[in-house]
Amino acid sequence: MANFQRIGLLTQLHHAEVLDTLDHLASFLIGTGREVVVESSVAAKMAEGQFAVEDRETLAGSVDLVIVVGGDGSMLSAARDMVDFDVPLLGVNRGRLGFLTDIHPEEAEQRVARVLAGEYVVSDRFLLRLELSRQGKLLGDGLALNDIVLHPGKSVRMMEFELYIDRQFVYSQRSDGLIVSTPTGSTAYALSAGGPIIHPRLNAMVLVPMNPHTLTSRPIAVDANSDIEIRVGQRNELHPLVTCDGQKDLTSEPGDIIRIYKRDNTLRLIHPVDHNFYEICRSKLGWGSRLDAGKHIER
Repeated sequence: MANFQRIGLLTQLHHAEVLDTLDHLASFLIGTGREVVVESSVAAKMAEGQFAVEDRETLAGSVDLVIVVGGDGSMLSAARDMVDFDVPLLGVNRGRLGFLTDIHPEEAEQRVARVLAGEYVVSDRFLLRLELSRQGKLLGDGLALNDIVLHPGKSVRMMEFELYIDRQFVYSQRSDGLIVSTPTGSTAYALSAGGPIIHPRLNAMVLVPMNPHTLTSRPIAVDANSDIEIRVGQRNELHPLVTCDGQKDLTSEPGDIIRIYKRDNTLRLIHPVDHNFYEICRSKLGWGSRLDAGKHIER
């Protein structure tokens, strides 16, 4: 188990309740003898304390653990920024759904204390890399922990594209777009589009069509080491957007090639020792609870 002595605090949200949680965490961690580093954009809004202030990149290379306070969006942003520094992330939920930030703020001190004592589990998650090319020239790239989505932006028109997997032609399609999701993202946008839930330990990707013109188009699960290529149709009258984790947009043109593949470096997520993926699904997705074992069930 790692010895977390220098701990970074991050968020993308600057709401009063988020700052309040950050203030309490900073005070608690300093009280345990840990060094605390706060991202400079956040520190200016927090109460004064005995913590260091650094920009995000400097912080990433100097801490043993990063605690992200906020929603899944804050965790997604931190994941892309931290993955190359091999620093583990722990999430305190101050957002809405909270699949990635799984510690309730009311239990933050107790749960974090247990993590610092070595009571935690590690979940390795892979990210997807996006490359957008035009006539053989790389125009843009990006990273995604959840998903990479090809979509029409503000237009209501369908688009045309061709899909290739490991250089083998799969299909041409007219639809509102395509979601390429990791297991981490399978409980996000891909799920709302009809994709399957993939356990985080599976080495797989899922490709989910968005409102395809033909009813026979269905989600496809493939090996995570597959090389995905999307060729934007030449007859498109619109300029589809390619979005990473809903936070970074690249504009494509007819004839562009979008390549998506698994990134080598993985992200380490830290969870409390009693972390249970299926329990989180039950809680967040409203699945049925366990049947009363003492009640007779008629068949």
